[in-house]
Amino acid sequence: MSNVNAVRSQAPAETPARPAEALLPPVDVVEDAAGITLFADLPGVSREKLGVHIEGDTLTIEGEISLSSPEGLESTHTEVGLAVYRRVFTLSKELDPERIAAEFNQGVLKLRIPKVEHAQPRRIEIRVA
Repeated sequence: MSNVNAVRSQAPAETPARPAEALLPPVDVVEDAAGITLFADLPGVSREKLGVHIEGDTLTIEGEISLSSPEGLESTHTEVGLAVYRRVFTLSKELDPERIAAEFNQGVLKLRIPKVEHAQPRRIEIRVA
């Protein structure tokens, strides 16, 4: 049974500490009976500059990259002008944010978010009377 609304992307919130302008990293969401797995591509982000935050039902992924030009050279064309990745999702009540598992390998963040126990499929035993 697929739940398309298990995780919904939303526009990043702008605060004085977090400007709204950021790169939106591509994210794949895979759902199975036990939960969802998110794969976020964050090239150039180091582990030290990566953050995953949960507040209420909001999941925020943030990463910072270093965009420096070689000394003495000036860029004439820039396709990646922002140094911050940010993606914000609203999590379904069926997901358990307390049990998120995160892995980061070669610029890909993998988040496993299991469903709460009562939302997971279970088999009902039928007794013969």
